[in-house]
Amino acid sequence: MPDTAVLLLQMGGPDSLDAVRPFLLNLFTDREIIRIGPAWLQPFIARMIVRRRTPVVMAKYREIGGKSPIRELTEGQAAALQQELGIPCAVGMRYWHPFTGDALRQLQQRGVARIVALSLYPHYSRATTGSSFNDLDRRLAELGGAFELIRISHFYDHPRYIEALVEQIRQGLAGFPDPGQVELLFSAHSLPQAFIDQGDPYLDQIRSTVRLVMARLGDIRYHLAFQSRAGPVKWLEPATDEKLRELAASGCNQLLVVPLSFVSDHIETLHEIDIEYAAEARALGIATFRRVPSLNSSPTFIRCLAELVEAALHSS
Repeated sequence: MPDTAVLLLQMGGPDSLDAVRPFLLNLFTDREIIRIGPAWLQPFIARMIVRRRTPVVMAKYREIGGKSPIRELTEGQAAALQQELGIPCAVGMRYWHPFTGDALRQLQQRGVARIVALSLYPHYSRATTGSSFNDLDRRLAELGGAFELIRISHFYDHPRYIEALVEQIRQGLAGFPDPGQVELLFSAHSLPQAFIDQGDPYLDQIRSTVRLVMARLGDIRYHLAFQSRAGPVKWLEPATDEKLRELAASGCNQLLVVPLSFVSDHIETLHEIDIEYAAEARALGIATFRRVPSLNSSPTFIRCLAELVEAALHSS
């Protein structure tokens, strides 16, 4: 299939401290993911928010190495998938380099005529996969519709994805002296409650993933919470920090956090969980707080992506 390529769609992240401000501005001006006031006013409000948030966010990136690792990790996933499939695999980011439009132009120059666009968000939401596909459609229109397009919009219940999560959880549990005393906390990226009220399937898909994983793991006490809120609207509950306080009050002292809706390490795992929530857990008296390794380029996860692409090509 020399004329076919895979395009992995991801949010992206700043690749230096200087990139933090423009990355945040791209994020906060996108009404498909964050709606702030009327449309005509959002760019102005976004600039004010970004001016205030940039120093705080820069400090967090400085603590995890001065940039997001998401580009290198996603490109690593693309390289592993390319080796698995034997066809070109590229990366298109939503809010920072390599932007989706740039990736499309490079594929066009290579003579690619058909693209399998694979969203790296396991659970569909209009704010993530929806936004990425809308952006992809706009960039394709700029190129005159140069490609045949096949879309893969979710894989929250794919058996290989569930298997990959179970493998990582078992690896995490093995690090505890007495795994039978450990409680699991699934922490998914939050979403405004209004999205769910308007029919967004994200929450149902998150719950399905948790149910499928726990069916494989058996009798372990587990919980679900939501992290990374931003803005004054009502978000999904319970929030992860609130759940930590509840667990500490109930006597939990061995906790393993399982990031959901994230398939690679970035600021929400490396800082929000590993630094912020870890410090809060210690202060609350939770003796051991650990995180499950992210999927990144787990062979089982890469096989999941390969099977998704193979099935999509077979049915096209």
